[in-house]
Amino acid sequence: MRHVEHAMGTVFSFDIRRPHDLGVRHLSGDVGQALGEAVAWLHRVDEIFSTYRPDSPVSRLGKGEIGLADCPPEVADVLALCDTAAELSHGYFTAYPGGRLDPSAMVKGWAIERASLILSRSGAVDHCVNGGGDIQLAGTAAPGRPWRVGIAHPLRPDALATVVAGCDLAVATSGTAERGAHILDPHTGRPATELASITLVGGSLTMTDAYATAAFAMGDAARTWVERLDGMEAFAVTASGETWRTPGFPAA
Repeated sequence: MRHVEHAMGTVFSFDIRRPHDLGVRHLSGDVGQALGEAVAWLHRVDEIFSTYRPDSPVSRLGKGEIGLADCPPEVADVLALCDTAAELSHGYFTAYPGGRLDPSAMVKGWAIERASLILSRSGAVDHCVNGGGDIQLAGTAAPGRPWRVGIAHPLRPDALATVVAGCDLAVATSGTAERGAHILDPHTGRPATELASITLVGGSLTMTDAYATAAFAMGDAARTWVERLDGMEAFAVTASGETWRTPGFPAA
């Protein structure tokens, strides 16, 4: 079962493999309903957290029109996660890029991970949820076969920089290929330029995605930082086209 959905300013794709011990009826029934719930969840997240909608709770919170207690509870949850990421990344992750409230760097990975959990609880234990290149992989692609994710080369159009292979993984990439130099170093206020892209691999996309943003802002210093994180690995392409990876990066 495959599905594509436009939400949160990007494209989400769902690839759900038939459970090895369940029939097609189960997949098209319970799992189909869960897919609908996952899609509805993504649109709810967009309504709450969109910084492009002036009437969204996050936009109104950022403008001081309402307080945190007036927002849906998900806002407090996400901002608490942002605080944790900011602390563990020594301030390289921030929910206030450019001084304005914008937790988007946390929201997408968090939303995708929750969508993946909805599918898993329905019995679809083998699936891939991809939101603009940030991916939560559950289970396997097929019995005995890991998922394989190609990582686009940021400096060579239509080329892959590497391929990630594994099961039950989160994969997140931050870089300049799609949007140019848009990630700021919170300590200087200037665009981060040492790296062309960095891909992090972990178990949970919520923090993997957030840490990928922080790591890109760090530049080459991210290598030592990621090596100290539990269950996290990285692959980077520098601005000059060189590459580096942490020892446990799961390349195919």
